[in-house]
Amino acid sequence: MRDISHKQITLRTARAVGIIFCSEKSIDLINSNKLPKGNLFDVARAAGFLGAKLTPQLLPHCHPVTIDGMDFTFEFLGRKLHSDLFNDDILNRTGIVIQGEAKSIGRTGIEMETLTAVSVAALEIYDMLKPVDTTLEIGHIRLLEKKGGKSDRSRYTESSAVCAVLVCSDSTASGEREDKSGKLICNMLETSNAKVWHYKVLPDDKDAIQKQILDWVKEDIQFIFTTGGTGLGPRDNTVSAVKEILERDADGITEAIRSFGQMRTPLAMMSRSVAGSIGKTLIVTLPGSTNGARESLEAILPGVFHARNMLEGEGHGC
Repeated sequence: MRDISHKQITLRTARAVGIIFCSEKSIDLINSNKLPKGNLFDVARAAGFLGAKLTPQLLPHCHPVTIDGMDFTFEFLGRKLHSDLFNDDILNRTGIVIQGEAKSIGRTGIEMETLTAVSVAALEIYDMLKPVDTTLEIGHIRLLEKKGGKSDRSRYTESSAVCAVLVCSDSTASGEREDKSGKLICNMLETSNAKVWHYKVLPDDKDAIQKQILDWVKEDIQFIFTTGGTGLGPRDNTVSAVKEILERDADGITEAIRSFGQMRTPLAMMSRSVAGSIGKTLIVTLPGSTNGARESLEAILPGVFHARNMLEGEGHGC
C-alpha cells in the first residue's frame, strides 16, 4: 500500500451520486410501501453504511479510514431536482437518485468509501426491487466533490511564494560537512510552487545570522527558512538569534511542527524551533537533520504560505 505517513491529518469530505433506473410501477410500489421485501430506503441506507466500512476489504489499495459522518438522500429522478446533475436523456427516464456524503479526519480521503457506499446502496435497492421489476439498471455513479488534503490545499500555491534558505552550521560553513537539509528544503519548497531566490550557508553565529535575515527582510523576501541550531547544544544559536529580532511570534507554526514530529519520534520534543514575522516576512527555524527538516515542512506546507496574505492585512481567509 502507498505510504501516507508523511501526510497531514485534515478534515476530508466527499459527495457521490448514482442512479438505479426502474419502472413507474416500482415507484408506485415504493410510495405505497407494498414491496415484497419491505421498507426500501432504510435498508439501502444501512447497506451503504456497511459498504463504506468494508471498502478497505474490497479494494486492496484503500487504507482504513475513520468515517466520522455519513448520510444518504434518496430521491425519485426528476427534472426539477436533478437538472444540474444529469442530461436530458437521463432526465426523461424514471429511477431513484442516490446521493451520499461523508466526512473523515485523517491522512487520506474518503471518496472511495463514499463511492462504494452509493454503489452498495444501489445494489441493495436492485435486490429489493428485482422481484417486481425486470428493467432495473444501475449507472452514472460518480464523485461530485471532494475536499481536504492535496486537492483542497492547492489554493495556497496558486501564486509562487518567494523564499530564502539559510543553513546555520559551523561544520558546514567550514567545509567539514556537506549540506543536505538546506538543499532538501529548497527542493521541497520548489515542489510546492515556491521560488527559492537565495540559499546561503553561515556558521551558527548570532550576529551573522541576524544580519543576513534582516538583509533579506529589506529585500522583501516573503519567507525565510533556516535549518540548524534548533537543538540544545552549546553552539545552537539560531533560535536565540531569530527570537531576538522577531516582531511577532507565530507559535502555532512550531506547535504544528512539533506535534507532527512527535508522532514520528520522541526526539521532536527537543527542538526549540521558533517562527514569527518581521515586517511582511515570515521566518521559520527548522532542525538541522534531514529527517527533521523534511518532517517539519511536511507539517506546514503549503498552508504556511497563507501567512503572507495575513501579513498584508487580508485576514485569515477561508
